[in-house]
Amino acid sequence: MRYATIIIATLALAGCVAQSTDVSIEAGAVAFQQDCAACHGTDARGEGDFGRELIRVPPDLTTMTQRYGGQYPRDFVMSTIDGYTRGEHFSAAMPEFGAGDMGATVIVEQDGIGTPVPARLLALSNYLESIQQ
Repeated sequence: MRYATIIIATLALAGCVAQSTDVSIEAGAVAFQQDCAACHGTDARGEGDFGRELIRVPPDLTTMTQRYGGQYPRDFVMSTIDGYTRGEHFSAAMPEFGAGDMGATVIVEQDGIGTPVPARLLALSNYLESIQQ
């Protein structure tokens, strides 16, 4: 019985492993290569191997700031990746990343209001902001 208790306690602690709250550009670059590069290309310009096969080629993600009047559209980018807000012009091939477990959250404060945001999503947005032309 004592060994069963130790095993159960060990399994319970294994489930408590902290998920990463790294929101750095580097963490975002890793997330991009894992989740986005197949369609958007390793350089984020829409020329990924899978993206070239789609009816609508994925957009160049390095020009979002330019397309949005010189200001990086962080909230739009995160809500699009998450799947919360998408127009009809988005391809059905773009997965809704918010439908799955996006991991640990961090609090993003804006105008005195804190909003929990998945750290991986924020890191990805930070990376995309860093590669704007």
